Amino acid sequence: MPAKRLLTPQEKKALSLARDRRNTYGNSQKAARKAIPLRKALESRKVRHKNNQAISRADRLDEAALDLAESSARNNVHRLGGWKKGADEPLGVVVGRALKAREERVGRKVRARFAYENGS
Repeated sequence: MPAKRLLTPQEKKALSLARDRRNTYGNSQKAARKAIPLRKALESRKVRHKNNQAISRADRLDEAALDLAESSARNNVHRLGGWKKGADEPLGVVVGRALKAREERVGRKVRARFAYENGS
């Protein structure tokens, strides 16, 4: 078995920026940590509720409708197309955006003062 090639720190950093991802949906990290499991739980509750509703009507259904309800409950038909978490952004994109914003902030007060003094 060939020995694994060691990566330089620069290669490790480039891989990290490409592979690692950050959630940039717009809410705080605490909110995201709580909202994502909550959404998944709500989706599961909704599916279980629909399945229980179909099963509770079993005594009033004919044979074909009963088979359809059982089949859809067994195969999670109601789960299809439910809530899905959006993909996170690569860390390199997030860091690049932060660096660009930092560059734009440098000298902001000086530019504002200069514009005020020149009347523009």
